Amino acid sequence: QVQLVESGGGLVQAGGSLRLSCAASGRAFSTYAMGWFRQAPGKNREFVAGISRTFSNTYYADSVKGRFSISRDNAKNTVYLQMNSLKPEDTANYYCAADLRGAGSNVNSGAYEYWGQGTQVTVSS
Repeated sequence: QVQLVESGGGLVQAGGSLRLSCAASGRAFSTYAMGWFRQAPGKNREFVAGISRTFSNTYYADSVKGRFSISRDNAKNTVYLQMNSLKPEDTANYYCAADLRGAGSNVNSGAYEYWGQGTQVTVSS
């Protein structure tokens, strides 16, 4: 079992930055990959970024490459999503998710076994 709790969302102007955090508990954090997804109203949940167990490999959606950065601190059982140069189209509810069998590269939300409750990010123009 894995429990995930996101934090760090909020309202920011276009061009600004936010850092999301996801604190994990339960199963040993270093044994599974992590991903960030987002879902805007009326849209499907989409992959944003992923990171492998040992944080040596990271993966990004084309829409956020060069602006967002995923990282993890296995000593603190936490994964982060640093979001820079935010755009109004980044507005969504952001979720972290645990992938117990994969490497963090899976863009399919169905591959992730555990999810946080989400944190809202709103970018104003």
